[in-house]
Amino acid sequence: MTKTALITGATGLLGREVVKAFQRAGWDPVGTGFTRAQPPSTLKVDLGSEEDITTVLDKVKCVPTCSQLSAANRFPDRCDADPTGARAINVTATRLLAHATSTRSIQLIYISTDYVFPGHRGEAPYEADAQTKPPNLYGQTKLDGESAVLAETGNTDLGVVLRVPVLYGHTQDNQESAVNSLVGAIWKAQEKGADTSMDDWAQRYPTNTEDVGRVCQDVATKYLEAGEERSLLPRILQFSSEDRYTKFEICELLAEILGLPLDVMARNTQGNAPGGSVQRPYDTHLSTKALKELGIDVQTQNFKDWWLVNQQPRL
Repeated sequence: MTKTALITGATGLLGREVVKAFQRAGWDPVGTGFTRAQPPSTLKVDLGSEEDITTVLDKVKCVPTCSQLSAANRFPDRCDADPTGARAINVTATRLLAHATSTRSIQLIYISTDYVFPGHRGEAPYEADAQTKPPNLYGQTKLDGESAVLAETGNTDLGVVLRVPVLYGHTQDNQESAVNSLVGAIWKAQEKGADTSMDDWAQRYPTNTEDVGRVCQDVATKYLEAGEERSLLPRILQFSSEDRYTKFEICELLAEILGLPLDVMARNTQGNAPGGSVQRPYDTHLSTKALKELGIDVQTQNFKDWWLVNQQPRL
Protein backbone atom coordinates (compact mmCIF):
# COMPACT_ATOMS: atom_id res chain seq x y z
CA MET A 1 0.00 0.00 0.00
CA THR A 2 1.32 3.44 -0.93
CA LYS A 3 2.20 5.57 2.06
CA THR A 4 0.70 9.05 2.19
CA ALA A 5 2.26 12.18 3.67
CA LEU A 6 0.35 15.39 4.25
CA ILE A 7 2.80 18.31 4.12
CA THR A 8 1.52 21.55 5.59
CA GLY A 9 3.36 24.64 4.44
CA ALA A 10 4.19 22.81 1.20
CA THR A 11 4.45 26.09 -0.72
CA GLY A 12 7.22 27.40 1.55
CA LEU A 13 11.01 27.21 1.58
CA LEU A 14 11.20 23.92 3.48
CA GLY A 15 7.84 22.42 2.55
CA ARG A 16 8.65 22.31 -1.16
CA GLU A 17 11.75 20.19 -0.50
CA VAL A 18 9.90 17.94 1.95
CA VAL A 19 7.34 17.15 -0.76
CA LYS A 20 10.14 16.26 -3.20
CA ALA A 21 11.87 14.03 -0.62
CA PHE A 22 8.73 11.99 -0.02
CA GLN A 23 8.10 11.74 -3.76
CA ARG A 24 11.61 10.39 -4.36
CA ALA A 25 11.05 7.77 -1.67
CA GLY A 26 7.90 6.48 -3.37
CA TRP A 27 5.36 8.07 -1.04
CA ASP A 28 2.24 9.92 -2.15
CA PRO A 29 2.74 13.42 -0.68
CA VAL A 30 -0.18 15.83 -0.52
CA GLY A 31 0.82 19.45 0.02
CA THR A 32 -1.17 22.25 1.63
CA GLY A 33 -0.68 25.99 1.66
CA PHE A 34 -2.72 29.10 2.15
CA THR A 35 -1.82 32.35 0.38
CA ARG A 36 0.30 30.54 -2.25
CA ALA A 37 -1.79 27.38 -2.58
CA GLN A 38 -2.66 26.39 -6.15
CA PRO A 39 -5.25 23.59 -6.14
CA PRO A 40 -5.19 20.82 -7.09
CA SER A 41 -1.38 20.57 -6.84
CA THR A 42 -1.49 22.11 -3.35
CA LEU A 43 -4.65 22.24 -1.27
CA LYS A 44 -5.71 25.48 0.38
CA VAL A 45 -5.98 24.90 4.13
CA ASP A 46 -6.34 27.42 6.94
CA LEU A 47 -4.39 25.86 9.82
CA GLY A 48 -6.22 28.13 12.22
CA SER A 49 -9.47 26.40 11.30
CA GLU A 50 -10.20 23.10 13.02
CA GLU A 51 -12.76 22.35 10.31
CA ASP A 52 -10.19 22.84 7.53
CA ILE A 53 -7.69 20.60 9.32
CA THR A 54 -10.10 17.74 9.96
CA THR A 55 -11.51 17.98 6.44
CA VAL A 56 -8.13 17.67 4.74
CA LEU A 57 -6.97 14.87 7.04
CA ASP A 58 -10.10 12.87 6.28
CA LYS A 59 -9.82 13.64 2.57
CA VAL A 60 -6.27 12.26 2.22
CA LYS A 61 -6.83 9.44 4.71
CA CYS A 62 -4.63 6.41 4.04
CA VAL A 63 -2.88 3.91 6.28
CA PRO A 64 -0.08 4.28 7.13
CA THR A 65 -0.16 8.06 7.01
CA CYS A 66 2.20 10.79 8.15
CA SER A 67 1.58 14.50 8.55
CA GLN A 68 4.49 16.92 8.60
CA LEU A 69 4.16 20.50 9.85
CA SER A 70 6.40 22.94 7.97
CA ALA A 71 4.08 25.94 8.18
CA ALA A 72 5.24 28.46 10.76
CA ASN A 73 6.11 32.07 11.47
CA ARG A 74 9.87 31.51 11.58
CA PHE A 75 11.28 35.05 11.52
CA PRO A 76 12.03 36.42 15.03
CA ASP A 77 11.47 40.07 14.08
CA ARG A 78 8.08 39.28 12.52
CA CYS A 79 7.07 37.33 15.63
CA ASP A 80 7.84 40.32 17.83
CA ALA A 81 5.96 42.61 15.45
CA ASP A 82 2.87 40.35 15.53
CA PRO A 83 2.95 38.19 18.67
CA THR A 84 -0.71 37.26 18.36
CA GLY A 85 -0.25 36.03 14.81
CA ALA A 86 2.93 34.17 15.77
CA ARG A 87 1.15 32.29 18.55
CA ALA A 88 -1.80 31.55 16.29
CA ILE A 89 0.33 29.64 13.75
CA ASN A 90 3.19 28.37 15.94
CA VAL A 91 1.11 27.23 18.91
CA THR A 92 -2.67 27.20 18.37
CA ALA A 93 -2.60 25.71 14.85
CA THR A 94 0.02 23.21 15.98
CA ARG A 95 -2.16 22.06 18.85
CA LEU A 96 -5.19 21.67 16.57
CA LEU A 97 -3.20 19.60 14.07
CA ALA A 98 -1.58 17.45 16.76
CA HIS A 99 -4.95 16.65 18.31
CA ALA A 100 -6.53 15.86 14.94
CA THR A 101 -3.68 13.60 13.79
CA SER A 102 -3.40 11.76 17.08
CA THR A 103 -7.11 10.93 17.22
CA ARG A 104 -6.82 9.53 13.68
CA SER A 105 -3.70 7.45 14.43
CA ILE A 106 -1.59 9.63 12.12
CA GLN A 107 2.11 10.18 12.79
CA LEU A 108 3.02 13.87 13.13
CA ILE A 109 6.46 15.41 12.63
CA TYR A 110 6.67 18.95 13.99
CA ILE A 111 9.48 21.20 12.75
CA SER A 112 10.95 23.27 15.57
CA THR A 113 14.05 25.42 16.00
CA ASP A 114 17.43 25.70 17.69
CA TYR A 115 16.15 28.95 19.22
CA VAL A 116 14.48 26.98 22.02
CA PHE A 117 17.94 27.08 23.67
CA PRO A 118 19.55 30.13 25.33
CA GLY A 119 22.75 29.89 23.27
CA HIS A 120 25.14 31.18 25.92
CA ARG A 121 28.82 30.99 25.08
CA GLY A 122 30.34 27.60 25.92
CA GLU A 123 27.05 25.66 26.23
CA ALA A 124 26.70 24.23 22.71
CA PRO A 125 26.26 21.71 21.27
CA TYR A 126 22.90 21.10 22.90
CA GLU A 127 21.56 17.57 23.29
CA ALA A 128 17.86 17.01 22.61
CA ASP A 129 17.13 16.71 26.35
CA ALA A 130 19.13 19.80 27.35
CA GLN A 131 17.43 22.54 29.38
CA THR A 132 15.48 24.89 27.13
CA LYS A 133 15.29 28.65 27.66
CA PRO A 134 14.33 30.60 24.52
CA PRO A 135 15.98 34.02 24.12
CA ASN A 136 13.07 35.57 22.24
CA LEU A 137 9.37 35.28 21.44
CA TYR A 138 9.95 33.22 18.31
CA GLY A 139 11.82 30.56 20.28
CA GLN A 140 9.18 30.60 23.00
CA THR A 141 6.30 30.08 20.57
CA LYS A 142 8.13 27.17 18.93
CA LEU A 143 8.84 25.64 22.34
CA ASP A 144 5.16 26.05 23.24
CA GLY A 145 4.37 24.32 19.94
CA GLU A 146 6.62 21.44 20.95
CA SER A 147 4.80 21.15 24.28
CA ALA A 148 1.45 21.14 22.47
CA VAL A 149 2.54 18.31 20.17
CA LEU A 150 3.93 16.18 22.98
CA ALA A 151 0.86 16.76 25.16
CA GLU A 152 -1.73 16.09 22.44
CA THR A 153 0.05 12.91 21.30
CA GLY A 154 1.06 11.68 24.75
CA ASN A 155 -1.38 8.76 24.74
CA THR A 156 -0.46 7.58 21.25
CA ASP A 157 3.27 8.45 20.93
CA LEU A 158 2.46 9.68 17.43
CA GLY A 159 4.12 13.09 17.77
CA VAL A 160 7.79 13.73 17.00
CA VAL A 161 9.64 17.05 17.26
CA LEU A 162 12.47 17.75 14.82
CA ARG A 163 14.58 20.81 15.66
CA VAL A 164 16.58 22.47 12.89
CA PRO A 165 18.71 25.65 12.63
CA VAL A 166 18.62 28.44 10.03
CA LEU A 167 17.82 27.07 6.57
CA TYR A 168 18.88 27.87 3.03
CA GLY A 169 18.24 26.33 -0.36
CA HIS A 170 16.31 26.85 -3.58
CA THR A 171 14.00 29.84 -3.20
CA GLN A 172 11.27 31.54 -5.18
CA ASP A 173 12.37 34.78 -3.51
CA ASN A 174 15.60 35.19 -1.57
CA GLN A 175 13.65 36.76 1.29
CA GLU A 176 12.24 33.30 2.06
CA SER A 177 15.54 32.45 3.76
CA ALA A 178 17.58 34.46 6.27
CA VAL A 179 20.65 33.04 4.50
CA ASN A 180 19.65 33.54 0.85
CA SER A 181 18.53 37.08 1.66
CA LEU A 182 22.17 37.98 2.35
CA VAL A 183 22.70 37.99 -1.42
CA GLY A 184 20.61 41.16 -1.49
CA ALA A 185 22.66 42.69 1.33
CA ILE A 186 25.84 42.08 -0.67
CA TRP A 187 24.39 43.78 -3.75
CA LYS A 188 23.18 46.69 -1.62
CA ALA A 189 26.73 47.14 -0.35
CA GLN A 190 27.77 47.81 -3.95
CA GLU A 191 25.61 50.94 -4.20
CA LYS A 192 27.29 54.32 -4.14
CA GLY A 193 27.47 55.71 -0.63
CA ALA A 194 26.39 52.43 0.94
CA ASP A 195 27.02 52.22 4.66
CA THR A 196 26.20 48.70 5.78
CA SER A 197 27.19 46.45 8.65
CA MET A 198 26.61 42.77 9.29
CA ASP A 199 26.59 40.65 12.43
CA ASP A 200 29.94 38.96 13.03
CA TRP A 201 29.12 37.64 16.51
CA ALA A 202 26.38 34.99 16.52
CA GLN A 203 27.40 31.53 15.33
CA ARG A 204 25.11 29.96 12.75
CA TYR A 205 24.93 26.52 11.16
CA PRO A 206 23.10 26.99 7.83
CA THR A 207 21.44 23.73 6.82
CA ASN A 208 20.11 22.90 3.37
CA THR A 209 16.38 22.33 2.95
CA GLU A 210 16.99 19.30 0.72
CA ASP A 211 18.83 17.60 3.57
CA VAL A 212 16.05 18.44 6.04
CA GLY A 213 13.47 17.05 3.62
CA ARG A 214 15.39 13.78 3.38
CA VAL A 215 15.66 13.49 7.15
CA CYS A 216 11.91 14.14 7.54
CA GLN A 217 11.18 11.25 5.20
CA ASP A 218 13.69 8.99 6.98
CA VAL A 219 12.13 9.81 10.36
CA ALA A 220 8.60 9.18 9.05
CA THR A 221 9.61 5.80 7.69
CA LYS A 222 11.48 4.82 10.85
CA TYR A 223 8.63 5.70 13.20
CA LEU A 224 5.87 4.18 11.08
CA GLU A 225 7.78 0.93 10.67
CA ALA A 226 8.34 0.77 14.44
CA GLY A 227 4.62 0.18 14.98
CA GLU A 228 3.75 -0.30 18.65
CA GLU A 229 7.45 -0.11 19.52
CA ARG A 230 7.49 3.58 18.61
CA SER A 231 6.96 4.27 22.32
CA LEU A 232 10.60 3.21 22.75
CA LEU A 233 11.83 5.83 20.27
CA PRO A 234 12.77 9.41 21.24
CA ARG A 235 10.09 12.08 20.92
CA ILE A 236 12.55 14.93 20.25
CA LEU A 237 15.16 14.81 17.47
CA GLN A 238 17.64 17.36 16.16
CA PHE A 239 19.32 17.89 12.79
CA SER A 240 21.98 20.39 11.79
CA SER A 241 24.88 20.98 9.47
CA GLU A 242 28.34 21.24 11.02
CA ASP A 243 29.23 24.19 8.75
CA ARG A 244 29.73 27.16 11.07
CA TYR A 245 29.59 30.83 10.05
CA THR A 246 28.61 34.27 11.26
CA LYS A 247 26.39 36.28 8.93
CA PHE A 248 29.38 38.42 7.98
CA GLU A 249 31.40 35.31 7.12
CA ILE A 250 28.53 34.09 4.94
CA CYS A 251 28.56 37.44 3.15
CA GLU A 252 32.32 37.14 2.62
CA LEU A 253 31.90 33.71 1.07
CA LEU A 254 28.97 34.68 -1.15
CA ALA A 255 30.70 37.90 -2.28
CA GLU A 256 33.72 35.86 -3.33
CA ILE A 257 31.51 33.47 -5.32
CA LEU A 258 29.66 36.38 -6.94
CA GLY A 259 32.93 38.16 -7.72
CA LEU A 260 31.91 41.26 -5.76
CA PRO A 261 33.95 43.40 -3.33
CA LEU A 262 32.81 43.71 0.28
CA ASP A 263 35.05 46.53 1.43
CA VAL A 264 32.26 48.81 2.63
CA MET A 265 30.46 46.23 4.75
CA ALA A 266 31.53 46.62 8.37
CA ARG A 267 31.80 43.77 10.88
CA ASN A 268 29.43 44.12 13.84
CA THR A 269 31.02 42.17 16.70
CA GLN A 270 28.94 43.82 19.43
CA GLY A 271 26.32 41.10 19.69
CA ASN A 272 22.90 41.91 21.10
CA ALA A 273 22.35 45.60 21.74
CA PRO A 274 21.30 46.29 25.35
CA GLY A 275 17.53 46.54 25.45
CA GLY A 276 17.22 45.45 21.82
CA SER A 277 13.74 44.37 20.76
CA VAL A 278 14.78 40.88 19.60
CA GLN A 279 17.57 39.12 21.46
CA ARG A 280 19.46 36.45 19.53
CA PRO A 281 21.60 33.66 20.97
CA TYR A 282 25.37 33.39 20.53
CA ASP A 283 25.56 29.67 19.67
CA THR A 284 22.68 27.18 19.60
CA HIS A 285 24.42 24.37 17.73
CA LEU A 286 22.31 21.21 17.83
CA SER A 287 23.66 17.75 18.60
CA THR A 288 22.46 15.12 16.13
CA LYS A 289 23.20 12.23 18.50
CA ALA A 290 19.59 10.99 18.71
CA LEU A 291 19.28 10.74 14.92
CA LYS A 292 22.58 8.89 14.66
CA GLU A 293 21.44 6.38 17.28
CA LEU A 294 18.36 5.71 15.12
CA GLY A 295 20.63 4.95 12.17
CA ILE A 296 19.51 8.03 10.22
CA ASP A 297 22.09 9.68 7.97
CA VAL A 298 23.01 13.15 9.29
CA GLN A 299 25.42 14.14 6.54
CA THR A 300 24.71 17.47 4.87
CA GLN A 301 25.68 19.25 1.71
CA ASN A 302 28.77 21.45 1.97
CA PHE A 303 27.63 25.05 2.27
CA LYS A 304 30.26 26.59 -0.04
CA ASP A 305 29.97 23.84 -2.64
CA TRP A 306 26.18 24.26 -2.85
CA TRP A 307 26.51 27.98 -3.51
CA LEU A 308 29.21 27.45 -6.13
CA VAL A 309 26.71 25.37 -8.10
CA ASN A 310 23.56 27.33 -7.21
CA GLN A 311 24.39 31.03 -7.41
CA GLN A 312 21.21 32.91 -6.61
CA PRO A 313 19.88 35.94 -8.52
CA ARG A 314 20.10 39.37 -6.95
CA LEU A 315 16.55 39.52 -5.55
